[in-house]
Amino acid sequence: MPDTQFKALEQKIDDLIKLCADLNRENVSLKADARQWAAERDSLLARNEQARSKVEAMLDRLKTMELDK
Repeated sequence: MPDTQFKALEQKIDDLIKLCADLNRENVSLKADARQWAAERDSLLARNEQARSKVEAMLDRLKTMELDK
């Protein structure tokens, strides 16, 4: 194999190594983003449930007030 082919192959291997490193960094970042979105989703679900409970409690109080009339 001529020297130019070795250099071309070496360059392709270097490019692949760089691409793998870039993809690994991107993967780590995406996983961190996914964890953050999941935590935010859990927080929003909890807040939604709290709001639902408060609305149900208000409706129950209104029904009780209506029955007391």
